[in-house]
Amino acid sequence: MRIISGTHKGRIIHPPHNLPVRPTTDFAKESLFNILNNHIDFEGLKVLDLFCGTGNITYEFASRGSADVTSIDDSYPCCEFVKKTISAFKMEQVRVVKSDVFSFLKKTANTYDIIFADPPYEMEFEKFESIHQLVFEKNLLKPQGYLIIEHGERTDLSKREHFTEHRKYGNVNFSFFKNH
Repeated sequence: MRIISGTHKGRIIHPPHNLPVRPTTDFAKESLFNILNNHIDFEGLKVLDLFCGTGNITYEFASRGSADVTSIDDSYPCCEFVKKTISAFKMEQVRVVKSDVFSFLKKTANTYDIIFADPPYEMEFEKFESIHQLVFEKNLLKPQGYLIIEHGERTDLSKREHFTEHRKYGNVNFSFFKNH
């Protein structure tokens, strides 16, 4: 796992093997950020990374100049690994919160330019939908903000409101939603 671009381009991340995660592949991550690069300027963005796991997506946003990145995971070992890594990389704009994602979404009053969610692929479809539902019901996205949900091939979110596109990279799928 590596950081693809920005101030930490090329840095390798070595997460412990015992973390309960399935990190986004470098190929899929690079493709995702190429898409985003055509739509947004990363400088100054406020980002929420849900189910952050190893922090793979968090580091990429921080490296590219996002001003405020909040990483949420309910796994203590994952949170500790991300805290250790951001400290080593001196990514002071990153905040790690150990929390259930759904509880966090229900409680937060913050708004974000980008919300990225990478829940377990085997999670119930209703929970995938509830991520979308909570984000839009609670107005957690700034105007023109994006919600991006990573999922497996059996999950279809294209009928949800604000859906803009679906991209597939191997076994990794991204559904994009935009707050107009």
